[in-house]
Amino acid sequence: MTFAVYGAPPRGLADTPSDAVQLSPLVPGAEAIDAVEEGSLDQLAMLAPPGVAERRYALALALRALKAGAPMTVLAPKDKGGSRLKKELEAFGCVVSDMPKAHHRICTCQRPPAVQSLDEAIAAGAPRPIEPYGLWSQPGVFSWDRLDPGTALLMQTLPSLVGKGADFGCGIGYLARAVLDAAAVTRLDLIDLDRRAVDCARRNVEDARVALHWADATSSAVALADLDFVVMNPPFHDGGAEDRNLGQAFIRRAAAVLRKSGVLWLVANRHLPYEGVLGEHFAAVAVRAEASGFKVFEARK
Repeated sequence: MTFAVYGAPPRGLADTPSDAVQLSPLVPGAEAIDAVEEGSLDQLAMLAPPGVAERRYALALALRALKAGAPMTVLAPKDKGGSRLKKELEAFGCVVSDMPKAHHRICTCQRPPAVQSLDEAIAAGAPRPIEPYGLWSQPGVFSWDRLDPGTALLMQTLPSLVGKGADFGCGIGYLARAVLDAAAVTRLDLIDLDRRAVDCARRNVEDARVALHWADATSSAVALADLDFVVMNPPFHDGGAEDRNLGQAFIRRAAAVLRKSGVLWLVANRHLPYEGVLGEHFAAVAVRAEASGFKVFEARK
């Protein structure tokens, strides 16, 4: 029996065996849900994504992958799509049982013999070029349909960089393209936890100096050492809740992989307390730009 899981449903809300096949794009090494053979799964549990297009895309692909009559459990926090789940599944032709528990809505159903509107939902959540930038993106990726203002400020502030570096949390490649405008950059490692972002960056940043990694930038999964520079617009939300430790972990990892006199360029929301951790790990820290609620730091080892 093939049991698949999408994301990490909270314990006690959905049972998932330890050998379940992971399908989330946010779990490095997971299988791609859009590549699962149609009608091949016996059962599936999903912590549904919060965005409407992203969620309907994942639900449609899950239903396509399940065998007819196979059971599915889908849940989400009430305020992050859970209140819509039942109607969304019914729109695909499912007969749904719905129950509240621990601030979530939990829906159970079976894949109907004939599923409705799959192609429409898959098309709405699929990768596509975004105008006016001409870059590929996908619903669910950070700032998927616009240039994030923090990243824009960092791009405007960056000097021409030199040598080998890394882009932590590269997204679809906006910042990487700006960095690579400098001919003196010899190598750039792009790292992101979201497979969809990495796939889009692969299309958007076609440059022989680039290496792409689907990985957690804060871990040692990608071997980096003696870098001349690191650039980043680190995340500060985990599951929708603010988590300042994320950005601090990005900073510590940057400090660990930079050479002596290497430089970190970082953009952050103005309210985030990164000065302390920057001061602990870097010899010189300066704010180089402030605008629209963001600040850009230059930190040198």
